[in-house]
Amino acid sequence: MLKNREGDGPLAGLVVLDLSRVLSGPYCTMMLCDLGARVIKVELPNGGDEARHFLPMGADGRSAYFAAINRGKESIALDLKQPADRTVFEQLLPRSDVLVENFRPGVLDKMGYGYEWLSARHPALVLASISGFGQTGPYRTRAAYDVVVQGMSGMMSITGHPDAEPVRVGSSIGDLSAALFACNGIQAALLQRERTGRGCHVDVSMLETQIALLEGAIPEYWCSGVSPGPLGSRHPGTAPFDSFHAADGHLVIAAGSDHLFASLARVLGQPELQQDARFSERAQRVRHQADLKAVIERVLVTAPVAHWLALLDAAGVPAGPLNDVAAMLADSQVVSRGVMAEIEGAGGQRAPVTPILLSTCGYPARLPAVPQLDQHRADILRFAQAPHADGA
Repeated sequence: MLKNREGDGPLAGLVVLDLSRVLSGPYCTMMLCDLGARVIKVELPNGGDEARHFLPMGADGRSAYFAAINRGKESIALDLKQPADRTVFEQLLPRSDVLVENFRPGVLDKMGYGYEWLSARHPALVLASISGFGQTGPYRTRAAYDVVVQGMSGMMSITGHPDAEPVRVGSSIGDLSAALFACNGIQAALLQRERTGRGCHVDVSMLETQIALLEGAIPEYWCSGVSPGPLGSRHPGTAPFDSFHAADGHLVIAAGSDHLFASLARVLGQPELQQDARFSERAQRVRHQADLKAVIERVLVTAPVAHWLALLDAAGVPAGPLNDVAAMLADSQVVSRGVMAEIEGAGGQRAPVTPILLSTCGYPARLPAVPQLDQHRADILRFAQAPHADGA
């Protein structure tokens, strides 16, 4: 958790009731927790969040996947079909600022906790709903997973190589981008509540978050009338911007401007490339990217990656090694910033911190423990049943 000198995070005092499971919702509430909010994770009594059983398993015999995105939360097991558990849940609602869920649209209503019911009884509560396609529209009740929304959004159509099948982006960006937008929407809703005194319903669609991330693909379509396809690691509007072979591995270079390309040409010992009609201007370099890559790699393969990175850095040309996960974790920049921290009680497992570094709050040296199912029942029941002023 990010903490200031008083030991509080920027969202200290915020209470988040978390009905979500697996990835999109839990990742959203993980960020809120890392920023200082108290997150109460409501799980089913038999087994809890299904991500508790996802591989890989850590040294402590528990899911390392679950641990990475649920550290620091408090767990209570409630079956919301049972009257006694519904009573506990309803006692928690007025003590909470935010309720997060990622059921299919309509499920929360069937449980008796739709937004109309919630807002009538708890007008200051912010409800955040993450779903595949949003709360309205013809697809609202469809099931969705990351690969589905990556495919439907067009993301897979621009990912991969031109001579191969479209591929899914390696990280679950459908879920993760929905989590990021939901976290942003929640904080916007809370700021709005400061002015109006009322909460609202934050409706985040995984499909729409993928569309929002299509960056240059949609403008390219509007300008050309042609749907763009995959380009490998290249960029449609600038070159060189790609991965390249060196003697002992790969590096990535982004030298799209004429100034940077001139610097790259000098590093390669071929300043005459600036006068080559195929490469003298950005638009020409984009048209002749295959030729340009071949010219660059003929030089790069004569020396190792580290040699070229040192020269490129000295010349101010953006470049870096093409790291795998192990190399990334050992990178001096990653180590020096402290972006990886050990999770308390998780057998030495380390995970990335939420990468928002405030001048008033440093990254944590350790991440708080992962909750066991129903571990915090007694504390949460005391909180639910304690006298409080009427509020959310």
